[in-house]
Amino acid sequence: MPESRLRGPLWPHPGESQTRRISYARAVLRALPVLLILAGACHDFFTPSDFRAGPLFTAAPLVAAPLYSLRGTLLTGVAAVVSVLAVHLGLGILEQADAVTETATTVTVAVLAVLINVLVRRNDERLASAREIAEAAQRAVLPEPAARIGGLDIAARYEAAQADAFIGGDLYAVQDSPHGVRLVVGDVRGKGMGAVAAVAVVIGAFREAAEQEATPEAVAQRLERALSREGTRRDALDAFEGFTTAVLAEIPHGAGVVRIVNRGHPAPLLLLPDGTLRELEADEPAPPLGMGDLGSWPDRAQEWAFPPGATLLIHTDGVSEARDAQGEFYDLAHRLAGRVFPGPGPLLATVTAGVARHTGGRATDDMALLAVRRPELHDRCHEV
Repeated sequence: MPESRLRGPLWPHPGESQTRRISYARAVLRALPVLLILAGACHDFFTPSDFRAGPLFTAAPLVAAPLYSLRGTLLTGVAAVVSVLAVHLGLGILEQADAVTETATTVTVAVLAVLINVLVRRNDERLASAREIAEAAQRAVLPEPAARIGGLDIAARYEAAQADAFIGGDLYAVQDSPHGVRLVVGDVRGKGMGAVAAVAVVIGAFREAAEQEATPEAVAQRLERALSREGTRRDALDAFEGFTTAVLAEIPHGAGVVRIVNRGHPAPLLLLPDGTLRELEADEPAPPLGMGDLGSWPDRAQEWAFPPGATLLIHTDGVSEARDAQGEFYDLAHRLAGRVFPGPGPLLATVTAGVARHTGGRATDDMALLAVRRPELHDRCHEV
């Protein structure tokens, strides 16, 4: 079967082999304390007494401290001390000054290893608590949309570039309204808590405007005013991110069209059922949200055909500006052209896996993706 007709990723994720290597490395590290003690004992028994293996015995509990539980670290320390005493006793040098010094050193290091283990466990508990808080913040600020909204299949994905980070300056939201299903995907300038605050403002304003405003242009203007108002309010308090690139879209109920307002954001892609791909470039580029003080640009929504079986894909520049080792950008449109996917979920899985392969797992920017599929007629009949 030609690659252009593949339905979703049929190869393992590029991180799987790396995960296996990490697992093997961890297994070796966990066995290292025992190996160090055995190597030290063999060395002292089978080499001249002038050559001592004290560093191997002292290294064992230190290696165990960040890897083992408190009990495991304590047992490793005891095993190291007992091994040193057994070696000295077997060689008949138990009361020699060098032997006493070596034993005392091993005992001291074993005690220090136990203390290190206690500190490491406390730090791990704090980190786990911080992760739980971050996950709760993500669910509150950036909840995952339902799989079906307004008769459309929905999938969203957020991939943080920084390890252990859960939310940053990228955003998405989907809202069913009397005017149709409305959605926004955006990218706030900057990082950190200022960006998260801007994300909360944009999403909050979008959910309110999506219900009340009659047109997507009016929704965009509401977001513009919300960012401007928040920036003014925070001027005397703390820094607030200055602008947000965004795509706002409206898919009317029962109509095979999508209306899009693009405010300085990468162009959405439309994947048709036959594998044809269209880039929905705006005829008149507009500045990002939050830049209204630089001038006035009228928002104009463009209407595009959105037939049954088609999928609308909106992403942030963490996808389109992802680079490989040679500095080449990830060409999303080229990678997806001619391909067919069974749903929005497999599509997003393929895109994120492709970006990970392209960057070698070294992405430098967060990425948010939102895919919306209009079910084909036979899908609706099957549901009925």
